[in-house]
Amino acid sequence: MAEPNILVVLLGFLIVAISANQIAKQFQRIKLPLITGLLVIGALSGPFFLNLITPDSKEALKYVNEMSLAFIAFAAAGELYFKDLRSRINSIKWLTIGQLLITFLIITTALFFITELVPFTSNLNWSSRLSVALLIGTIFCARSPSSVIAVINEVRAKGPFTRSVMGTTVLMDFLVILLFATALSFALALELGGQLNFFFVIIILLDIALSIVLGFLYSLLLKSLLALKIRLSAKSILLLLIGFSAFYVGGFVALLGKKAFGLSLHLEPLLICIVAGYRITNFTRYRQEFLKIIDDIGPYVYCAFFTSVGASLNIPLIYKVLPVALALVALNAGALFAGTAFGAKVSKEPTLNVSLYWMAFLTQAGVGLGLVTTVADAFPEWGQEFSTLVISVIILNQFIGPPLFKWAITKVKESRLKAPVPDFDGIRDAIIFGYESQSIALARQLQLQGWKVKLATRKQNITPEDYPDIDIRTIKGLDLDALKSLDAPLSEAIVLMLTDEENLQLCELIYQNIGTNDVVVRLNHRFNFDSFHKLGALVVDPSTAIVSLLDHFVRSPQATSLLLGMQSGQDTIDLQVLNQDLYGLPLRDLRLPSDTIILSIRRKGQMIISHGYTRLRKGDWITMVGSNESLRKMTLLFDNASN
Repeated sequence: MAEPNILVVLLGFLIVAISANQIAKQFQRIKLPLITGLLVIGALSGPFFLNLITPDSKEALKYVNEMSLAFIAFAAAGELYFKDLRSRINSIKWLTIGQLLITFLIITTALFFITELVPFTSNLNWSSRLSVALLIGTIFCARSPSSVIAVINEVRAKGPFTRSVMGTTVLMDFLVILLFATALSFALALELGGQLNFFFVIIILLDIALSIVLGFLYSLLLKSLLALKIRLSAKSILLLLIGFSAFYVGGFVALLGKKAFGLSLHLEPLLICIVAGYRITNFTRYRQEFLKIIDDIGPYVYCAFFTSVGASLNIPLIYKVLPVALALVALNAGALFAGTAFGAKVSKEPTLNVSLYWMAFLTQAGVGLGLVTTVADAFPEWGQEFSTLVISVIILNQFIGPPLFKWAITKVKESRLKAPVPDFDGIRDAIIFGYESQSIALARQLQLQGWKVKLATRKQNITPEDYPDIDIRTIKGLDLDALKSLDAPLSEAIVLMLTDEENLQLCELIYQNIGTNDVVVRLNHRFNFDSFHKLGALVVDPSTAIVSLLDHFVRSPQATSLLLGMQSGQDTIDLQVLNQDLYGLPLRDLRLPSDTIILSIRRKGQMIISHGYTRLRKGDWITMVGSNESLRKMTLLFDNASN
């Protein structure tokens, strides 16, 4: 049978990977990581289902896997920035020690004694069983920075528990590479009949030392690459090729050692890459550019790698080893609890944290899957069965790990999810923070449009009689008590016109505790824009607002005048669908006054393209333009929530 053309195989795989990436996004809707979706779609595309990725593709996809593994090592090293971890270094240190010692020893020891019950190891000799136990124990110590970061970002977690988890996760991946290099060299020596003597230990240490030296040299190569004045896309491609070359440079050095000195060296490419990435991150001025490249190409590399790993899964064998995989999940969880509890206890963490840390480290991917692939290639006799069993455990942990970590963050009260949006009480309330000419003018303008407005200030020398038409409230501080005293939960809009620091403090409180849908912020410094944008605030930048307004007046004077309410008798308004009679009603059946039109519909924070057959749903926000009288009628129609 003719060998498949590598370019044809890679092109076919590229099409499958692109499709897998799109389909896998649907897994996020059911709160599962994208990685899980890629693995599942890869498995469905593999030889045991659709056969879109055939068994003959394995050799060609080896290049994809090796390039991806090198990149994953670079990415793990990029997160290991010690200046960000100094405040929690004691907890990180002991949590790491607890996992590397207690968790590793419990898993390895238990596995060695139960390998007779595992189908593919029951007939192996003691040395092979010890190799399997060591390698599984090592891989189970690998963590998943990408999954941890995804959960932290999802719940906007912040606090000592979160920082300790993030630091430990990244440090563990770095140290696991060292541990794996040792365990792999040990296992290869056992398989080849090596003797456990002093010379054997020296060889293992030499493997690690040479890998670290090559990593140092590779860091110089990466530094030279990042210093080049070329496009970032070109640097990205060259970075992947440099990482890919580590597999062959390491192999060349090992071959040279064999021929010149008769030494059986086994250099670890992942260790080479992680040392190089660590030096770039911590000891050069190119950290930000390095991380930028990692962020830009990461999604594409992860898509290719996890789809390839999924396609290599032996599905019938997974079904066969499922009971064992479930037992290993339980063993891993128990060992993690023991290791993290020890580390948290020694570092004097709160009692609640001691009982919860293990949940943060269950999820495994990235480096762990990369190590599985390396083992499968190094031990062809039982590598396929080994990889299927371990990947089955990793997949199960991908399902249960993120939800448990999310629950743990909530339990330690470091979750910063947005509070539910309050129900509309029938009155349009607004609160304006800041006492100045603009806030006074805004309050009056809103009152003319039928809004009930409160103006909040901490200034004590205010004379309310100066502005008898405005409800001015004096507050003592910018805290939750102040917001509640202003009846913030009843407000449809809150306008912040203080300093950026004060505005951000209020914005955080509103986001987490009040849930007001429309928070408008007057920005003072452009570099603070992202901080407010992440909290869903509507940001007005005075430095650009006037220019944008003039631009719109020049290009479309009539529409701009209309939207700003400058046309006589015309205005715009946002209305929420609260009338049950309107639920499911198509726009074409909505009886609008002849001088009123619908400009847009916002549903669950997203603008949707509307047409006559678009059906209204509860909670939709409708932007309308029309005469003042007609808009008042539509307000009564949409706000009528009593039916």
